[in-house]
Amino acid sequence: MSADLSRITGGGTPSGPALAEAAPGDDPGAAAPARPARHPLTWVPSLYLAMGLPNVLVGAVAAILYKNLGVSNEDIALYTSQMYLPWVLKPLWSPLLEPYRTKRWWVITMQFLMMASLGAVAFCLPLDGFFRASLAFFWITGFASATQDIVADGVFMTTMPPREQASYAGLQGMCWNLGAVVASGLLVSLTGWLHASLHWTWVQCWMAVMLGAAAMMGGFGLWHLRVLPPGAPAAVHGQDLATAMLSLRQSWATLFQKPSIWMMLAVVFFYRFGEGFIEKFGPLFLLDPRSAGGLGLDNGALGHIYGTAGTVAFIAGAFLGGFIAAKMTLRRSFLLLAISLNLPHLTYYYLSHAMPTDLWWIGAVVAIEKFGFGMGSVGHMLYMMQQIAPGPFKMTHYAMATGVMAMTKWATGSVSGWLFAGVGQHYASFFGWVLVFSIPPIVLAWFAPFPIRAGHDGEAEATPASGH
Repeated sequence: MSADLSRITGGGTPSGPALAEAAPGDDPGAAAPARPARHPLTWVPSLYLAMGLPNVLVGAVAAILYKNLGVSNEDIALYTSQMYLPWVLKPLWSPLLEPYRTKRWWVITMQFLMMASLGAVAFCLPLDGFFRASLAFFWITGFASATQDIVADGVFMTTMPPREQASYAGLQGMCWNLGAVVASGLLVSLTGWLHASLHWTWVQCWMAVMLGAAAMMGGFGLWHLRVLPPGAPAAVHGQDLATAMLSLRQSWATLFQKPSIWMMLAVVFFYRFGEGFIEKFGPLFLLDPRSAGGLGLDNGALGHIYGTAGTVAFIAGAFLGGFIAAKMTLRRSFLLLAISLNLPHLTYYYLSHAMPTDLWWIGAVVAIEKFGFGMGSVGHMLYMMQQIAPGPFKMTHYAMATGVMAMTKWATGSVSGWLFAGVGQHYASFFGWVLVFSIPPIVLAWFAPFPIRAGHDGEAEATPASGH
């Protein structure tokens, strides 16, 4: 979920430490002509699919994998949440990427690295020490995925003009979450089918699925070798580490010089606060047996619910959210989008009390939550892109904002196991607390600052509107 502008790099001369805007298509340090521009529809969908897939494999599907292999809910919540740390920490290394290679090079390299690390996860699963070994390779996948997010967002933000950003926001959100649905829906459903129909062990099922995910990442890498634009070249390309570190310090300093930055970061952090608990424990609740307070679904049913009802609902919500932001302006629609994301958390509270058995009804209720998530997530992404990112360090500042967003997932996931144990492993009480945690995001959205107005050079043009 990003946007395309003109290329983010330093602040003055090519020998300076900062990142300056360069014209799209410039080739760093080369006299060769830039490759012809590809239509965004040839690379935006695949780019964001490739971002969503590994993100959810690490953050959500790994939890289902470990659940099937007998790891406790509390350990799953704690250890898989630590795998969000690469997304939290990515602002620390994001300024160090551009001085040495193009954004395109980093995207493709990280996709091939994820192909290798996911394949390694598969081969760890039959081992006695599979838990620690697979966690290590999931960590590598997370690091590569977080790095890909930085440069992929940079490609998008430096390739398209600001007025096109909101137009593609719905497509970005849809494709990112479609990648997430492939991971948490189709692949999880496939493990259920392999286990139930072919009578494979869970280890065999997950080995096959992880190898399939590795092949997908390799396929994305090959496709992007052909179609991905380079993004704006860094003016500091090829400079030494000291210069890059100075650029890092400058990027941090300029971030905290922005008006209302602390309030904006608070908005970003709390926007999905309640969603963080649902993301971690929602699938575990659906999988846990009814004797433990769950709905007792198998992997096949879980995958179908997320891969069918969830997909359609999220796509519809994302497009509606993008349409609303475009028509009303983000400033006017932001509160509505925040409510649309947080109010549907009532669905899991309802499910934990009503304990329905009809799969169609469960799927419909989950779809309501996914619809709201899709609609509201557009506002979150646009707020980071258009209110926090603009300036000479656009790519780095956007990475910092998404790092704050990832910190929400890390924090909520890390304490979710403790909260679940604290309420006596009672899902209804757990989701009751989630409703409480969903109130601050709405309050903060009401008071969210919009210091950047549309149409100013170097500032996010609220496409449409004057900001998020």
